[in-house]
Amino acid sequence: MIEDIAEIQEVTRKFERVGAHSHIRGLGLDENLRAMDVADGLVGQKKAREAAGAIVRLIKSGKMGGRGILIAGPPGTGKTAIAVAISKELGRDLPFVQLSASECYSAEMKKTEVLIQAMRKAIGVRLKSMRKVLEGEIVGLDYNMVPHPYNPSMKIPDSATLTLATKDEKKSYTLSGRVAMQFMQEGVQIGDVIMIDRESARVARLGRSGRGDKSYDIDSRDIVPVPEGSVEKEKEFVYTVTLHDLDEANARRPGLLSLFGDTGREIDNEVRQAVDDQVKEWVENGRAELLPGVLFVDETHLLDIELFSFMNRAMESELAPIIILASNRGFARIRGTDIVSPHGIPLDLLDRLLIITTEPYTKEEIKEIIRIRVRESNIEIEDQALDYLTEIGEKTSLRYATQLLAPASEIASLNGNGKVTKSEIERVEGLFVDVSQSSRLLKKWEQEFLQ
Repeated sequence: MIEDIAEIQEVTRKFERVGAHSHIRGLGLDENLRAMDVADGLVGQKKAREAAGAIVRLIKSGKMGGRGILIAGPPGTGKTAIAVAISKELGRDLPFVQLSASECYSAEMKKTEVLIQAMRKAIGVRLKSMRKVLEGEIVGLDYNMVPHPYNPSMKIPDSATLTLATKDEKKSYTLSGRVAMQFMQEGVQIGDVIMIDRESARVARLGRSGRGDKSYDIDSRDIVPVPEGSVEKEKEFVYTVTLHDLDEANARRPGLLSLFGDTGREIDNEVRQAVDDQVKEWVENGRAELLPGVLFVDETHLLDIELFSFMNRAMESELAPIIILASNRGFARIRGTDIVSPHGIPLDLLDRLLIITTEPYTKEEIKEIIRIRVRESNIEIEDQALDYLTEIGEKTSLRYATQLLAPASEIASLNGNGKVTKSEIERVEGLFVDVSQSSRLLKKWEQEFLQ
């Protein structure tokens, strides 16, 4: 028995992958929006984090619509980390869409179409609907089976009698053959707690009641309480979709080509305008609520003058998300022009943005970030090795230092060491070069490389 349980635990071990920003939980601010030294996976960059905290409060209070933010700083100073932290602070209710500027140049659709679809994915619509439902535990279910019209040897349900019970009452209903067939296909049986939409006749199985049912130590079924009150009731359903979801739903047209799917195609402006009008009507009638989310565009300098102009105009729209741009460029040429501008962004758009700057990390901050990465990756490391890795990060780059952790851990494992030592760090440092070393080697062997 013990061996069987161990085998089950081995099979059900969840998949885990440590990403570049998987350790980030938020901005690490106190109740006064003051950044703590180390909190929620972030280290340093206090000024930038506090500015981001103010942005989050503005977004949540609905005072940030149609505005933009630029996070600017040298490479490896936590720009994307701050954007991810903003998404964590906003929670799941507000959409957060991450886009690399290079993704706008798709062969399948126009670059402006890629950008506008991303913007509409970042705007949520919370819909509210009152529905008449039947809810309760199935205490009786009898099918009236008849021969199939095309195969007499096979039987199908012609009708069924369903008895539902709550803690307070019990009622019986007659089901049509179509609904009875749906019950059979869903595997609904006596003892299940279900909910039926009276208008659409859709059946949702909520789980097993567990009342009077045999209990198991290990069971794949969810045990839910028996509902209270009457079987017939009205319930408010709340669900969130994006403007892009509504665009796609309204853009679909029945026909032969729809059988093969129509995802990834462009959507007409007339469809979007109709969706916008419908959403405004829902909001005015109290049936829906707008949730302007965030569109984060990384590597902003790769956008060209047309996309910048489009973004400039789109920010003035009533239905516009909060746009966060990130750039590690100084003075750079605006793509598609000969104009040199700060961060490679046109001045008229730059003037509309709130700019948050990041600065290079100090030695102590680099050490703390590496320590967090070590803990997140479940790696044991000696203090001397951590100090040496910190020196590497200060001398070269933080990214290079953190990238050496995984191979050093593998070599330590091969050497039979429980912890990564300085010798393993020195060995992988000799195996993998950083950008400056690679540049020197390129200069040295320049003649040997293909031109």
